[in-house]
Amino acid sequence: MSSSGPLRPQFHFTPQAHWINDPNGLVYLDGEYHLFYQYHPHSDLWGPMHWGHAVSRDLIRWDELPIALYPDELGAIFSGSAVIDSANTAGFGAAAMIAIFTHDASNRQSQSLAYSLDNGRSWTKYANNPVLNPPDNTPDFRDPKVFWYGDASSGHWVMLLAVN
Repeated sequence: MSSSGPLRPQFHFTPQAHWINDPNGLVYLDGEYHLFYQYHPHSDLWGPMHWGHAVSRDLIRWDELPIALYPDELGAIFSGSAVIDSANTAGFGAAAMIAIFTHDASNRQSQSLAYSLDNGRSWTKYANNPVLNPPDNTPDFRDPKVFWYGDASSGHWVMLLAVN
């Protein structure tokens, strides 16, 4: 999808319609940049958050893909990040794309995972979500940023959170 019209951005992604917010998990895999973003696909106003998904080969022209993550019994899908697990450290599969996101249900926030084995075209939520609950029911426990720290053989994953 390319933006068109005099009031639409020409070099930034915008969905065809409805509410968009925080960009999440910009990752590169097999010649494509993947952009995930907070999205309410049914209204121009804030509402039950999903993760929208778009891809680009040049960071200028974007193709909007179907929604990556939908709300479920654990809550709405708030911000997070995405990684490519090249070494299969999580055991989901070689070069799995992994989304790490905040589940929010009635202002209780926890961290969850989903993974894709087909370049982000379909997603499976981890069966044991949430993977991290807030300590002492901390109300603001969100926005995980995950990255690999160290070399390929002896490094480890690190998660940073916004906590209040």
